[in-house]
Amino acid sequence: MATPHHPRRGSMGYYPRVRAKSIFGTIRSWPEIQGPVKVQAFAGYKVGMTHVLMVDYRKNSLTAGQEVMAAVTVVEVPPLTVAGLRFYDENENGLFVSYEKWADNLDKSIFRRIPERKKSNEKPMVTKVADVRLIVHTNPQLVKSIPSKTPEIFEVRVGGGTIEERIKYAQEKLGKQITFDEFSKPGKFVDVIGVTKGKGFTGHVERFGIKLLHHKNRKHRRMIGTLGPWHPDWVRNTVPQAGQMGFQQRTVHNIRVIKYISDPTKENVNVKGGFPGYGVVTNPCVLLHGSIPGHMKRLIKMRDPARQTSPDVTDLVIRYVSTESKQGD
Repeated sequence: MATPHHPRRGSMGYYPRVRAKSIFGTIRSWPEIQGPVKVQAFAGYKVGMTHVLMVDYRKNSLTAGQEVMAAVTVVEVPPLTVAGLRFYDENENGLFVSYEKWADNLDKSIFRRIPERKKSNEKPMVTKVADVRLIVHTNPQLVKSIPSKTPEIFEVRVGGGTIEERIKYAQEKLGKQITFDEFSKPGKFVDVIGVTKGKGFTGHVERFGIKLLHHKNRKHRRMIGTLGPWHPDWVRNTVPQAGQMGFQQRTVHNIRVIKYISDPTKENVNVKGGFPGYGVVTNPCVLLHGSIPGHMKRLIKMRDPARQTSPDVTDLVIRYVSTESKQGD
C-alpha cells in the first residue's frame, strides 16, 4: 500500500516560537543600495487600517489602469532625531565600532534609556571606515496617542554613494532631525519589521493548525496523535506542541508605500471618531498597501527592500482615502 501524502503542520521557518526580547523589531541585516546617499530605515507607530480608491498600477492585473479599492495601513511617522553616529571597521570577525560621536544638544528624555554622558575629549577621526550608521531616537512626546514618552534608541544604516559621501552625510545630520521622505517615496517598496500581537499560551490546534483526531479517540480530539518514535528516545522540536503564540518578531517583505502625508491638517486622513484603539493622527503619516504585523500604538520599523522583484511605480494615482468611521454599526 502506498504511503499517503501527509505534509507537516506548521512552518519550521519560525523557530523557536518564543516571546520576542523587545516590544519592537530589530533590523538584523541591511541590503546594499545604489544611488544617492540616504538613510536605509525609518520607524513609526501603527495606527490602524482604512481603504483607498486608486488606479491599479499592476500592468499584468486584470484591472490594470482601472479604479480599484485597496486596503491600506496608516503609520504615523514623526521625525527621528539623530543623537549620534558610528563608524564601523571590519576584520576577520566581522564589523566592529571604530569611531563614535554623540551630539552636544541631546534631548533630556533620552537619558531615561541611557546614562547621561559626560563631555570628554573627542577621539581622533579614523581613516578606515567600512560602514556608517546613525544612532537615532524616536520622539513620542509629539504623538498624543502613545502613552509612553520615553524615546526608543536604535541604529540606522547610511547607504548609497561612496563611503566618503556617507561620512559627510552622517556628520551633517548629527544633532538634527530626519523625516520619512528622506528614507522612501510613494510607489517604492519597504520591508516592515515588527512584533506580532501576543496570544498567550495556546494549544496544538490553534498554534500549529493540526488536524482534529477522530471523534472515537478515547481521550481528546484537540491533541496530537503521537509525540514521535521510540528512537531517538526524546521528543524532537519538530513535534507540534502547545506553547506561546504571537508576540514574535516578523518581517514582511515588499510592502508598497501608497501615500505620504506630511501635514494631516491640510490633507485629512483621520476617520470619523478616530482610529479604534489609537485615536487621532497629528503628525506626518504614511499609507502602506495591505496589512502589517503588530498591535495599534506599537513601534514598527521600515527598511529598504532586501528581496525586491517588482519595479517601483512613479505614477501612482490615489483618487480617494476613506475617512468613514471604523467603530462599526
